[in-house]
Parts: sequence; C-alpha cells; structure tokens
Amino acid sequence: MKPDLILSVRDLSVSITGRAGTVVAAKNISFDLGAGETLAIVGESGSGKSMTALSLIGLAPVGTSVTCTGEALFEGKDLLKLSERELRKIRGSRIGTVFQDPSASLNPLMSVGAQIGEAIHAAQLRHNAVPGSVTSTVTRLLDEVSLLEVPDIAHRYPHELSGGQQQRVMIAIALAGNPSLLIADEPTTALDATVQAQILQLLKRLQRARGMSMLMISHNLGLVADLAQGIVILRQGAIVERGPASGVIANPQTAYARALVSCVPRVGVRLDRLPTIDRVDENRSSPTARQNTTARPLVEVRDLVVTYPGRGPFAPEVRGVDGVSLAVPHGGALGIVGESGSGKSTLAKAFVGLVRSRSGSIIYRDETIADPSRMSQRLRCDIQYIFQDAFGALNPRKSVEQAIAEPMSIHGLHRGRDRRSAILKLLDEVGLASMHLDRLPHELSGGQRQRVTIARALALEPQVLICDEIVSALDVSVQAQILNLLKDLQELRGLSLIFISHDLSVVAHMCDAIAVMKSGKVVEYGQAETILKAPSESYTRRLLRAAELLELPPGGAGKGIPELSGLERDSVGTVLRNPCAA
Repeated sequence: MKPDLILSVRDLSVSITGRAGTVVAAKNISFDLGAGETLAIVGESGSGKSMTALSLIGLAPVGTSVTCTGEALFEGKDLLKLSERELRKIRGSRIGTVFQDPSASLNPLMSVGAQIGEAIHAAQLRHNAVPGSVTSTVTRLLDEVSLLEVPDIAHRYPHELSGGQQQRVMIAIALAGNPSLLIADEPTTALDATVQAQILQLLKRLQRARGMSMLMISHNLGLVADLAQGIVILRQGAIVERGPASGVIANPQTAYARALVSCVPRVGVRLDRLPTIDRVDENRSSPTARQNTTARPLVEVRDLVVTYPGRGPFAPEVRGVDGVSLAVPHGGALGIVGESGSGKSTLAKAFVGLVRSRSGSIIYRDETIADPSRMSQRLRCDIQYIFQDAFGALNPRKSVEQAIAEPMSIHGLHRGRDRRSAILKLLDEVGLASMHLDRLPHELSGGQRQRVTIARALALEPQVLICDEIVSALDVSVQAQILNLLKDLQELRGLSLIFISHDLSVVAHMCDAIAVMKSGKVVEYGQAETILKAPSESYTRRLLRAAELLELPPGGAGKGIPELSGLERDSVGTVLRNPCAA
C-alpha cells in the first residue's frame, strides 16, 4: 500500500445470502483513495455501490449474511480479515458513516445532544482514552456542523428538526470519533436543492478543515462533480468506468456513463423527452400531439387559506397556506416549487380534501367545491393524487393487480374479465407487463412501485393528476423514465398536471407555469420560461442558483460549490414548528 493512500481496495467481491438465495452485489471492485481526497462511487439503485462501501466496515442488511473476498487495506490493515470485535474499534472512530435517511438512523426517544454524546463516549471506550468533557465536545461538534445557532439544539429531538438539520446531526455523530475516512452514503437524497447544496458545502468544508478522506456514494453525477477528485461508476455490481472526475463527466467513455450524464434535467434546457438508460417504453405507440391549453382554467384556487393549531394552548395558529390564488388550464402543467415547510404539499392536499381549508375557494370546471372533503364521486375520480413515497402508498399485502383494482371496485368501474383487461392496459401504459400483476410492493424496484401508483391513479380516468414530489427519491435514470412517462400520459390523455417539487430543474422540464411558495405564500407566479430566465424575487433566484449548483457543468467538473450563506442562515436557523412541512 502506497504511503499516501488511506484506502486501497483490490478485487473486492461481495455476496449477500438471504431467504431468497444468494446475490452477488459486487464483482472484482478495485480502487484507491488518497489521504484527504474524495472518491465518488456512482450508479443506479441495485448497482452495488452502497454494499461495496458498507461491506468494508462489516455492515449488512438485516436478515442476511455477507461474504467478502479480495483485499481492502485501510491504514495498513486488511478490513476484510478483521474480526467483528476489531471492526467495532474502527467503526465510528477511524471510519465514520453518514447514512441516507437520518430519520431512520436517529433514535426518536433521545435528544440530539444525548445521541452525539453517546457516540463520543463510545469512541473514547474503543481507544481506552481518558474520558473528557462530553458536553464541551458535543458543543464543539454542533458548532462544526453549523447547528449551534438553532435555539436549545442539544435538547431537541429528531422530529423537531428539518431533514437538513437531522443530516447535520448525523454528520456530527460520524465525526465524534475523529475519523480519517468518512463514508457518506447518499447523504442528500430527497432533500431540497438548497439543503443539498448546504450539506455538500458543509462536507467539503469539514473535509478541508480535518484533512480526512471521503468515500461518497451517489446516484447523481451532478452532486459529486465538484466534491470528488475521482469517480467510479458501477453497474450491476461491476465497474464500467473510472477516472478523474473532470474526465469522466466531460468525456465519458462508455454508453452507460454517457447516459448517466445526459439523463439529468437542466434548468436552462427544455427537451421533449429526457434520455434514459433502459428505454422501457420503446415498444409503446408514439404519443399524439400535445393538446393546446385553453385560456379558461380547468382548476382554479382563489385566496385559499389553510391553518393549523399552534404549539401550546395559547400559541397562535399557523397558516400553512396563506391567501394563495392559482389556475391550471386544460392540458397544462403547473409546477409548485418551494423548500420543505413552504406549504406546497399542504396546498396540493387541499385540492382533494386531505386537509381542510379555512377560507377561500377551489373551482373545478366552473363549479365551486365548497367542502373538498365531501367531494362528489365524479370529482373524486376526476382529480387524483400521487404521493412521494410509493412504498408507503401501497398496501404491502396487496398485489399490483389488487392495488389497481381497488379504486375500480370502490367506484364500480369494470367487472370480471373487463376489469383485468383494463388493468393490463393500464400496466402497458405505464411501461409494466402482465408478469408484474401478482407481485407485492417489496418485490418491485422504486421506479416500478411509482409506475404502479400512477396506474392506480389513472384507473379512474382522471382529468387532473397531482404529483407530489414523486421523483425526489429516485435515481436520475429512473427519474428520467418517470418524467417521460408523465409527459406521454399527459399528451395521450389530455391530462392537466399539478407538479409539486423542490427541484426547479425537474419543474422546468415538466411545466408551462410555475408558482414559487415560501412560508405558505406564493411569492412568484407566471410562465415557466419567464421565471427561469428573469426571476423577480430574491428567493426564486436563490432556489434557481441552488438547482444550477447541483447540475453537471457543461465542460466537466470545476464550477465549485460557492458559499450559500443567505440560504444557510434561512434554513439552518429554522426549526419546523408546524405540521405543514411540504
């Protein structure tokens, strides 16, 4: 092992054995990571990128056993030959780990300070160090991750923090043992673009200040373009391309790498269709020409207000939606954009009566919906909602066929063989096949599950689809497929779309008009092209800037992650105080 290398992996192969048998997750993986450098391992879900990294520290999915072969030298020791006891001395101390979902990693019953303190104490025990002042170390770590400005942060619980704040706590815990290597496994997935930029900025600053190395796992080349010196691209457990970050991004050598680069939507470029890696819809008929949107709106919102009770018996109520007015034309697409807590999902749920409005009106086809929670059967069929978490939206005990058939049964549509034929037709429309009929949600990929929820929404032949962050947690390649699918369906069926997202690049690709929300209010509203080229509000400009930071640079890596001090102060200094985190 060269003296300037902190990690050297040679011919690493990883096999996972569970109830369903044995799967080879990684095959003959080799790479080097220098001291103080960042290496990004990039690929789609199932490519083996996370298992490659986590197998180095002996972590495995629950209910499985992992077999590793090859060599992984870390600071002169072969990690693959260490006992579990020896690995425990390295995990959480010499090697820190930041996982994808902080809400699942943090203990909901322990305060932030207690959890960081526990990690500090464990690191001291591993090295037989003399116990120091845990409280002062907790304070120092909170300061390092820019959380001290949040009032009483050490005594808060995870549910009282935003997603970005929770991830900062996870980073503080990972730093508790003063690691020389940090493994960051998809640390920004499903976070707002502004928060993603802040977390990447934080990781880059901490790495520079501490001189540590970093292994970054991601499905998005745009996220790692300016963070990593080297990139390794995996597909189906094998390396398909590797090299310096600037070279891989500016001049990818393999078709797969080129597809990963090209399928990311860009704010300033609007294509009819995004390039995809697996063209699941090649055999489907070509969509008809898009219907012209009419001047008369199909759905209109006027001065809508949604309130929530404040925290405590005497606290004032919170306005989740505050006097919003919008319109969606026939066959058009309206994008509602904003950070978490801006009220965009609350507004969308008010359309279908999932939350009650306090005042204002919702008008559909010139008919005022006085109480959306008591909409007629026709209205419930005409306006359908697709949720962000497809896994949570599907019944784990119902097959794909049963999930799609359920709304048909409730509303008395199709029967017997006609129903099955209708379901098969819907599956074909969303790019699935008859082989998927009997599968349960856990047997599907994330993209397939989202296709099932789209098919279920289409089962009632709606006029309006409300898409609530439906691609935020998907790989960029799968995201491109879902966005293309929605465009095709919009053209084929003449659908109107209300597209909720924190990602301006996605909204720019999908929508004709954009409404930007902040603190329950619409701060900017107009044609997408106008807002993207010349936003009038500083908040919109900051959202746009954050989205552009996370895009792939035209000529490869090197644009840098500039300081987002304004955004950081707004986001880090705010604790979620209401249930309308949208």
